[in-house]
Amino acid sequence: MIKNRRSRRSPVLLAATVEVAGRALPVKLRNLSEEGALVEADRLPIEGSTTYFERNDLRLKSKVVWVQGRYAGVAFDEQLKPEQVLRNVPTPRPRTHVDYKRPGFACRPLSEYERRMVEHWMDLPAQGSPGD
Repeated sequence: MIKNRRSRRSPVLLAATVEVAGRALPVKLRNLSEEGALVEADRLPIEGSTTYFERNDLRLKSKVVWVQGRYAGVAFDEQLKPEQVLRNVPTPRPRTHVDYKRPGFACRPLSEYERRMVEHWMDLPAQGSPGD
């Protein structure tokens, strides 16, 4: 399928709007290219509808070229410049590696009070199991 495409698609998950006959429909922008976009919504315009695609300061006359379930392909009347596509595609966050480790023991000498408590505890007679 990618062989048939003339421009590279950038996968995204952003809010956008498709305006049909003066009525704005909120959509999720799933991917964006110089020539069109893949949008997702519960209610979509019918195939062949003339629309305006809007995202931030971008407003383009477009046409719905296909609809399948919750997804629709929108073709722009004018081709976007690569910098316009990139302006609407956020830069990916760097991956972080979290190294989960148990905190180590604090090695500090016992205070005199703590030493007496341990000695007292060790001198106590043995008792039965808990719950006896």
